Amino acid sequence: MNLAELLILILSGVVVGFINTLAGGGSIISLSILIMLGLPATVANGTNRVAIALQNVVAVSSFKQQKVLEIRKALYLSIPAIFGSIVGAWIAVDINEAVFEKAIGIIMLVMLIFVLFKPQQYIYGRAEISEKPVRWGTYVAFFFIGIYAGFIHMGVGYFLLAGIVLGAGYDLVKANAIKVLIILAYAPFTLVVFFLHHEINWIFGLVMALGNMLGAWLASRMAVKKGVNFVKWVIVLVILMTSAQMFGIYDFKSLLFPLTGQAAMH
Repeated sequence: MNLAELLILILSGVVVGFINTLAGGGSIISLSILIMLGLPATVANGTNRVAIALQNVVAVSSFKQQKVLEIRKALYLSIPAIFGSIVGAWIAVDINEAVFEKAIGIIMLVMLIFVLFKPQQYIYGRAEISEKPVRWGTYVAFFFIGIYAGFIHMGVGYFLLAGIVLGAGYDLVKANAIKVLIILAYAPFTLVVFFLHHEINWIFGLVMALGNMLGAWLASRMAVKKGVNFVKWVIVLVILMTSAQMFGIYDFKSLLFPLTGQAAMH
């Protein structure tokens, strides 16, 4: 790993951890960076899980210290999400790499809707629901959210927030805290699946995780204040760049390392 890769991974990790903890969609950047640095799409998908897991250890701890984490319901909602994530991860490791690359490109373009229109601002807590037991339909919804999370994870924070607020009635502050605990609960299971299929670059993942953890700590201290607005257009640009690379329009890696012709691969 050279110095450029080191700095890119850490700095992007800070941004990713910050965005993921506040709302969601940060994996758009981390997957993009990992792919642009030369990792195959399937390996980038597995490597991203390393940073995600460690990021949420920090976020959960911080939210718990601030006494905004409703652990009981979070654990209930984690159960179907865990089972779904295992299914999604197995689909991801078995899928053809070329097909998976195109899937990433398409999903990233779809995610533009979430980034541009910020759906979380239209979601409000419903206190009358939060005091009641979780409905079975909510459990089913979290199973399918888990499948998506295990498959690619990108943007799953938006779906988790919607499920927690609309299905369980919490406001966005508590919903964010519950969201990161759910992700932390299923992250080890998906990580094992990718590990067993040798789809993880541990060096890239652990270096990026350093940035993710710092970003998660900063974001958890800001709760759901307007902390991600300034990066919206950065995300849009990254989505467009990565989609272009996925569809073979250009090769970011050759532009980033014009002299060497290639980044250090592992």
